[in-house]
Amino acid sequence: MSACVPTRHDRTSRSSRPPRASGIKRPHSPPPPPRRGRFRIAGADLSSSITVFLLAVPMSLGLAVAMDAPLEAGLISAAIGGIVAGLLGGTPLQVSGPSAGLTVVTAELIQIYGWRTTCAITIGAGLLQILLGSLRAARSALAVSPAIVHGTLAGIGVAIALAQLQIVLGGSPQSSAVANALALPDQLGRVSPAAPLIGVLTIAVLILWPRIPGRIGRVVRRIPAALAAVVTATAVAAITAPGIARVDLPSWRSHALPEMPHGPALALATAVLTVMLVASLESLLAAVAVDKLSADRAGGQAAARSKADLTSSSASDPASVSVSVSVSVSASAQGPGPSSSPPPDPPDPPVRRSDLDRELRAQGIANTLSGLVGGLAVSGGAVRSSANVRAGATGRASTVLHGVWVVLAAGLLVTALEQIPLAALAALVMMVGIQMVSFAHIRNVHKHREFLVYGATITGVLLFGVLKGVVIGIAVAVAVALHRLARTRITVTEQGGQHLVVVQGQLTFLAVPRLSRALARLPQDGDAVVELDGFFMDHAAYETIQDWSIAQTAHGGRVVFTGRSGGRIAEPASAAHSCCRPWTPWRNHHCHDRPGQTPETHHARLGTGPASDSGSGSVEDRSPEHHTPHNAPGAHSTPGPADSPTAAPRRTGGNRLFSGLSSFQRNTAPLVREELARLAREGQRPSQLFITCADSRLVTSMITASGPGDLFTVRNIGNLVPPPDAESSDDSVGAAIEYAVDVLKVDSITVCGHSGCGAMQALLGSKPGPDTPPTSLWRWLRHGLPSLERMASRHHAWARISGRLPADAVEQLCLTNVVQQLDHLRAHGPVARRLAEGTLQLHGMYFHVGEAQAYLLAEGASAGLALDEVFNRVDPGDAHASSDSRTLADSHALAGSHVLADSRSPGDADTPGPAAPGDPAGSGELERTGV
Repeated sequence: MSACVPTRHDRTSRSSRPPRASGIKRPHSPPPPPRRGRFRIAGADLSSSITVFLLAVPMSLGLAVAMDAPLEAGLISAAIGGIVAGLLGGTPLQVSGPSAGLTVVTAELIQIYGWRTTCAITIGAGLLQILLGSLRAARSALAVSPAIVHGTLAGIGVAIALAQLQIVLGGSPQSSAVANALALPDQLGRVSPAAPLIGVLTIAVLILWPRIPGRIGRVVRRIPAALAAVVTATAVAAITAPGIARVDLPSWRSHALPEMPHGPALALATAVLTVMLVASLESLLAAVAVDKLSADRAGGQAAARSKADLTSSSASDPASVSVSVSVSVSASAQGPGPSSSPPPDPPDPPVRRSDLDRELRAQGIANTLSGLVGGLAVSGGAVRSSANVRAGATGRASTVLHGVWVVLAAGLLVTALEQIPLAALAALVMMVGIQMVSFAHIRNVHKHREFLVYGATITGVLLFGVLKGVVIGIAVAVAVALHRLARTRITVTEQGGQHLVVVQGQLTFLAVPRLSRALARLPQDGDAVVELDGFFMDHAAYETIQDWSIAQTAHGGRVVFTGRSGGRIAEPASAAHSCCRPWTPWRNHHCHDRPGQTPETHHARLGTGPASDSGSGSVEDRSPEHHTPHNAPGAHSTPGPADSPTAAPRRTGGNRLFSGLSSFQRNTAPLVREELARLAREGQRPSQLFITCADSRLVTSMITASGPGDLFTVRNIGNLVPPPDAESSDDSVGAAIEYAVDVLKVDSITVCGHSGCGAMQALLGSKPGPDTPPTSLWRWLRHGLPSLERMASRHHAWARISGRLPADAVEQLCLTNVVQQLDHLRAHGPVARRLAEGTLQLHGMYFHVGEAQAYLLAEGASAGLALDEVFNRVDPGDAHASSDSRTLADSHALAGSHVLADSRSPGDADTPGPAAPGDPAGSGELERTGV
């Protein structure tokens, strides 16, 4: 086992960082504070505030009933949560009010200490929230395992549902969830029909209201389902059950204010901590959810605007869609100019990302004020906040106005509120509790093997209370983590005189004694294969394996280390980052190309060659994080001068070719020589023909996890397939297709496009016309004109990518071009014949370079049988087999307009050099944008 010299990461100096005054935001810096100005109220905020108000009033009253608190306390907390937390909070679209998660906790506190002491506990929890927010501890609160958080909320939801079921059945809730469950049989035996029927009616309206179909449904769905359910139940109860228990709002003159708490200090401190913990977690989780909802809404609006722009362009003049789209793209990049057309209607202003520390401080201030004036504990609510976002709110004005409406309702609508049946409010809160048990969270927790932690937390909350349930969940999570860390299976088998040692799990110091015993039983002069099936190895385990390997080799034995898929590795996984291994990690493919370092010196520094100078320093790391090649994604948009201090050094083609070949002969050739010798004897038998672009950023063997002999590759500008009857057909592509289909008998053909394709940008930017110079490049790009016409045509569906519209016109054309080239491919005689026989498959593929994400065209669209052209995302879990260990990174090859590659040669073509022949711009435009 080779020893590798640790590399030193090249950190960016402080002097090269942008100054704070430059306006450039650092990647992980908190968002800047909002600009101070007058409080603006948009029309969308006014309408959404009314929607949230109509939802908040019945929910606030219902939660107060569930907690056995004064009913006016629910209205007080809703008003303070809306006005105070809305004005001061760090999440503009989040709506705060009485906390559903604290229902069980507050009911228990009122029963033990009384209402006035409970208000004092709320004040203490608010002050603690202010302190934690000032200490910037909000992010730390989210570090708790999601299984514990969702388990806590689910346990609270079950307790809420059991308590409110008692009220729906006409009884009174007990002191705990267990007591409520045990009292259900007795309550069912003496139930009266009025309250249950009103409760069932409320639940039915809650469920069916969002599902009303047709035009009527679109109109009535503007009214919140909670308001519709309560109004319906109130109207029915007024006619059929006039004697049912209803809301009783006491006079504001008798409203109780807080008092100095009375009771054991430790119990009161525990109560304050519990209220603070639950309210904070609920608020922070709701803030994160609001960020996601607002981002999804902004993405949908952007996609709709893009769709509308492209539709208007194609409707006005389909032939000029390329010019109009190109102008719009360039205008958006350069900003408005003197001659630019009037801008379209401005979109909704973007909502800032949540400042969680500010939000936590605002929640603390709101809780402190709510406790001082006799209100319930306040927290951010996911139900109210999601309703606010979906109603179209654009800022915090909606939240604040909703609080103002609650204040007005508390003073002017007392008579109307007192007509609401308690059973209707109990049914409403019971549904809120049921919704806190999310099946999506259960599936996600189960998928990550955390269901034991989730179940233990729910059980602890139901049996022992919220705080003790959280402690139980944390204890179980720690025990599960330690069990997984210590669970390492080591098996030794003998196969044909060779010993196979399989290590499954993580190798830590806890597993070292068993590992040492297993390795000591092996013959010292025997051959052994050690399969390491895990992703972590600490220093103790590494030293143990290394010492045993050295001793085994010294006694004449042979040791081979493999990974999970059987691929041979040179050292344990923990040391993989320390040296250059170009056979497996593509991230080190430039390790032979460091300034001022020849292949010989690099070879010596690794300690695998002649004596090296130990004082020469360590090897510099050239990982993607610290190395940006000249053709990196996004470099085309902002080209800089070659002598820019931030630009990566670019070596000449001869030096790069020589150093690459030298590195291959030294590091890679010994590993692949046996495999390539077999391929030389047997000949190539690839299973796929892969037609893709000549862009140097598209490394086919890397993104397909293929090796020598797997792919028969054709690369050209724009991954074009000229039709066989084209006026200026390209025989090289047709010959490659014929050879692959008739001679090599490939099973499938894939046409692969990619993001930021320079050929597609050239087609959009300046359509070839009669006056276009007849260069080789433009004669070739004429084969892409059918793709441009297809995108502008109304007879073809627009291509979609993973459930969304393309980001811009260039991406739309890249996707459409893949579908169009598949049509061209079917027109070739050999392909049509094999398709008719059912022995050949066609696939469309799109690779997003900046995201390193592959998308596959739906099977029906690839076969030409479906109208919808949808590119589906390929996830890691979609693979049916692990990557072949033979996969190697593509070596650098000489550039060309198109390259026909033997499948046994893994090289890919780079894009043209300093100036592309026939560049219409005359300044290397195609190389700047990337082809």
